[in-house]
Amino acid sequence: MQDQISKRAFFRGKLKAAISLRPPGAVEQFAELCTRCDACLTACPTGIIGRDPEGLPKVDLSNGACLFCGECAEACEPQAILPATSWAIRAKVNASCLSFNGIMCRTCEDHCDHQAIHFHLMTRGRSVPTIDPDRCTGCGECAAPCPSQSIQFYEQPSQRG
Repeated sequence: MQDQISKRAFFRGKLKAAISLRPPGAVEQFAELCTRCDACLTACPTGIIGRDPEGLPKVDLSNGACLFCGECAEACEPQAILPATSWAIRAKVNASCLSFNGIMCRTCEDHCDHQAIHFHLMTRGRSVPTIDPDRCTGCGECAAPCPSQSIQFYEQPSQRG
């Protein structure tokens, strides 16, 4: 799921590669099975599926949330996407968050239907957000309304025993 780090990003100090979010239910052999037909793009009711540089479908949660409706899976004839009601993607808040920088903002908490985001009181009346990965579905409902674009997504490690 991780993309390669470009030389330009390396020299600019951006050592972490951004993850390409595949649609929920994307199978392990997604890149091999996907025919790049765009059926999932047109089927997505929220319009959050676009293309990565290789032409493969990817989810962009900065424009809206995933409803986990299954429309992309239903439209996928090669079955590169199967029906799913969740995925291993979770939200996290980065340092550009207004609340981390002393500016009152709770927009992410207000938009989280799963109540996964809570603010904890700090010194001097500040409060900062924390995200409960057990409650977060990775839907992205918190990302688009964030005024500082401080919500990022990561793949949660599998919890195999």
